[in-house]
Amino acid sequence: MNDKELELALAVRGACIAAALDGYERAQIAGLCQEGAWECAVDAMRMLDLRPILHPPAEERTPPSGPASA
Repeated sequence: MNDKELELALAVRGACIAAALDGYERAQIAGLCQEGAWECAVDAMRMLDLRPILHPPAEERTPPSGPASA
């Protein structure tokens, strides 16, 4: 696995974890039991839009060039 593939895999993993935690927390706040909250967490990962990770905006893909001017 090259660096770019690893970076993509780490970004996807991070997004899935964030979606799952958010889904679980929202379900707990709504009063669902642990099993129901877990189902919401899994659903949040299933519904995660991966397009922004796979195709980030151009300004995020282009590394800065040259020193920053003060």
